[in-house]
Amino acid sequence: MDEKNRNISASSFGKLVAFNPSHEASPPFWIDSNTPTRRNSFHSAISRSDDHKDPGGSRLDEEAQRLPKHLQNTSVFEISQGSDEKARSPAVDPYDPNRPSISIKQRLHHFTWAWYTWPMSTGGLALLIGNQLKTFPGLNTIGFVIYFINLVIFSFVTTCLLLRFWLHKGSFSRSITHPREGFFVPTAFLSFATVITSTHRYWIPDNDGALSWAIQGVFWGYVLLTLTLAVGQYSFVFAAHSHKLQTMMPTWILPIFPIMLSGTIASVIAKTQAEISILPVVGAGLTCQGLGLSVAMLMYAHMIGRLMQSGLPNREHRPGLFMCVGPPAFTALAIIGMAKSLERSTALENSLLDKMVLYNLAMIGAVFLWALSLWWFGIAVVAVIQSPPKYFHLGWWAAVFPNTGFTLASISMAREFGSDALMWCTTFMSIMMVCAYLFVLAFQIRAVVIQDIMYPGRDEDVEDH
Repeated sequence: MDEKNRNISASSFGKLVAFNPSHEASPPFWIDSNTPTRRNSFHSAISRSDDHKDPGGSRLDEEAQRLPKHLQNTSVFEISQGSDEKARSPAVDPYDPNRPSISIKQRLHHFTWAWYTWPMSTGGLALLIGNQLKTFPGLNTIGFVIYFINLVIFSFVTTCLLLRFWLHKGSFSRSITHPREGFFVPTAFLSFATVITSTHRYWIPDNDGALSWAIQGVFWGYVLLTLTLAVGQYSFVFAAHSHKLQTMMPTWILPIFPIMLSGTIASVIAKTQAEISILPVVGAGLTCQGLGLSVAMLMYAHMIGRLMQSGLPNREHRPGLFMCVGPPAFTALAIIGMAKSLERSTALENSLLDKMVLYNLAMIGAVFLWALSLWWFGIAVVAVIQSPPKYFHLGWWAAVFPNTGFTLASISMAREFGSDALMWCTTFMSIMMVCAYLFVLAFQIRAVVIQDIMYPGRDEDVEDH
């Protein structure tokens, strides 16, 4: 046998598959649209499932046929190790219940940016509890405890992510440029946004001028950072990656989400700002909110096209559809809050803009946007019920944070309409959100214990859709 063919390495077909013999990167397998399984042959490893409708599949098949016949049915791991039987080791199926355990250091290599969806959802829950219309003694204390726990969770996730980058050199640049994990980088900013709003709710008194100026400084810094993120990340994605329509996922909206939440932050902090600062804060918040919603609407067009052409995502990622609930819901919440904040401002008294007219327009727009969120919520619920996910992914938190914004918008509208029935309805929605949070948290803890996540091939650092 030709020695050159026997010692063919992974680099010779690096354009077809990604491989790391140390098992610290994603293993050589592909995931079907329904049941994730490993396919042993090289031919399978470079061909996506038919369910993905990859137009490049035929080209990959041709590339496989060009290999020597003795290698066409050989696993990627075996090819990379050569033909020596002692050097061969079968690839590990990450969905095999009997798969081997790995060390903490190896598991930290798969601690992805998506972990920020946990403190993001926890902070949203703290804010939700602090805005209830039907309260009872001690409810505010419960919200404060959750706010404090969220600070601990945020610090824990940040520490673990820094440990990953320190222990595994080069993983930082790979994570932010990865075609899938990179889209989760904005969740760090979203988590910080919930920290800002919750801090303002539980820590800053209405009449404390010094702290009000401090939170305003944090707001302007957040606007600058998230605007840089929105422009920079989309510019990189447009230049470095080529995403097909049939692979469209709601995570494509995430880079614009943080700048959009600037409007939500503005609606919260403007109420306690000095009169001279109200209009600049509200103006910046409205501008950022408009930018975020506009880009989200563009992404919605792609999402509808993907659903019409290729159908729903595979079952493991259908909870991610709840992410589409967020942009219109948070926009409805923000414009009502900003319109209410203008009541304390005298800057518009000599202008053509009437505060009452602006308030009425905000309410009408909020109702329209709330209805759009309701529609996306229904689509996501039906999709998940049709084919529930079998394995836990951090994307399950999409069923919490965006729906928290939907519930907060409902609370804000119920307060303005003064409807007692709507107020009780939002109370029920809030209870459901607490249940959803506990449900996802329980499955996340279980997944960590049994190594269903933070394991090669099971996290957001591998492309499986």
